Amino acid sequence: MFIDYVTINVQAGKGGNGAVSFRREKYVPRGGPDGGDGGHGGSVFLEASPELNTLVSFRYKKVFRAEPGANGAGGNRHGKNGAPLVIKVPVGTVVYDDETGRILADLDVPGQRFEAARGGKGGRGNARFATPVVRAPKNAELGLPGQQRKIRLELKLMADVGIIGFPNAGKSTLLAAISAARPKIADFPFTTTVPNLGVVYLRENNESFVVADIPGLIEGAHAGLGLGHRFLRHIERTRLLFHVIDIAAVEGRDPVEDYHSINRELVRFNPRLAELPQIIVLNKTDLLDNPAPVERFKQHVDGEIMEISAVAAKGTERLVYRAAELLRDLPRRSLFAVDFGQQVLNIEPEEGIRVYRDGDAFRVEGRRVEILAAKTDFNNDESVANFYRMARKIGVIDLLRQQGIKSGDTVIIGEREFIYE
Repeated sequence: MFIDYVTINVQAGKGGNGAVSFRREKYVPRGGPDGGDGGHGGSVFLEASPELNTLVSFRYKKVFRAEPGANGAGGNRHGKNGAPLVIKVPVGTVVYDDETGRILADLDVPGQRFEAARGGKGGRGNARFATPVVRAPKNAELGLPGQQRKIRLELKLMADVGIIGFPNAGKSTLLAAISAARPKIADFPFTTTVPNLGVVYLRENNESFVVADIPGLIEGAHAGLGLGHRFLRHIERTRLLFHVIDIAAVEGRDPVEDYHSINRELVRFNPRLAELPQIIVLNKTDLLDNPAPVERFKQHVDGEIMEISAVAAKGTERLVYRAAELLRDLPRRSLFAVDFGQQVLNIEPEEGIRVYRDGDAFRVEGRRVEILAAKTDFNNDESVANFYRMARKIGVIDLLRQQGIKSGDTVIIGEREFIYE
C-alpha cells in the first residue's frame, strides 16, 4: 500500500527530578547535601532510511513517545538519561508543523536526522545549590517536561525524471519499456492509482537515473479533480519531465490542448514546476496513418519533441540517452531555499517576558520564566523562595506590580497556576 501523507504526534521524555538528600555517615561530620541530578528525557528523532518507500508504517500508530529520564538519588547519584526514540521515514520525507504549517525539515539524504521533539532537561539535585552561605539547601529542581508536537509527514519521491500526461497517454507503458518496473497497464483511464518508480540503466555509459510515473493528471487536478492533486508533489524533486502526449488522439482529445492543459495545472499547483525542462514525448506514433498530426503539433508547440511508440519500444532508447545527456548538466533541485543540513534543530522561542491580564488572573509568558516555573517544586518552601528571587531578578515581579497585582491574585505561568503573596 502506497501512503505518502500522514499526521502523527511525537512526545519527548520528561526530565527526571533532582533529589534532596544529605550525607549521613558515622564519623563523617558535616556530611552536607548529596542529592543527585535527574536524567535528561529522551528526544524523538526522524531519520531518513533508504529501506522505506512509503509511510504505511504510520497508518495505525499515530503517537510516539521517548523514554523519560530517571530521578536523581542520594550519594550524588544522577538519574539515567532517557533513551532517544528514532523513527525511520523514507528518504524524501518533508516534515511540517501541523499547527502552523511551517516546514521543519526536508529529509532528502539517507541517514539524515531531524530532532522532532526535544527531551526535557533533568532537574538539579540539592548538592548543586550548596554555597559557603547556604550549606544545607533543602530544595531541588523538578525535571522539565519533554516537548510535544503534532507533525505532518509528506513523502515527495526522489526521482530524476517525472513522467506526466493525461490518463491513457501511455505513461506506464513508457515506464515499463525503459526500466524494469512493471506497473499495472490497462486500456481504461486511471489504471495507475499510485506513483510508480523505475530505474533506467545505460550499460554503455555505466549510468542510471530514476523515473517516476505520476498518475491521474487531468484539467483541474491542482484543485482536487482526478487523482493528480494527490501526487503533484512528487514532481517537485524531479529535474526533468517526460511530457507524454497521445498523438494518435485515441481518447478523442486534442493533443495540442492536452499539452497546454497539463502545463497550466503544473503552474497552478506550484509555479516552480514551470521552470522544469521538458522533453515532449509524442507517443502512439505506430497508430498514425500519416504524419499530419505530428506536423500540426510541431506548428503549435515549441520545445524539444521526440516521437516514440512505447508499446513497440520504438524511439525509447534514443529518448533515455537524450535524458541522460540532459541530466548530466541539471543540478539536483532543492525544495526550499533553506539548507537544513544533516541535523535540523528546533528554533527556540524568544527570550522576552510578557505579563498581561487573562480574565481575573495575571498570565506571564516567556521561555525563561516558564522553564523556571516548570523546574520549581512549589511544595518546597526553599524552592518557592528561590523561584521568587529568580523571578524578581529577571523582572517578572516588577512587571506584575506594574499591572496592578495584589496579594491573593492568581498568576499563571505555563501550566502552573498559583496565588501571589
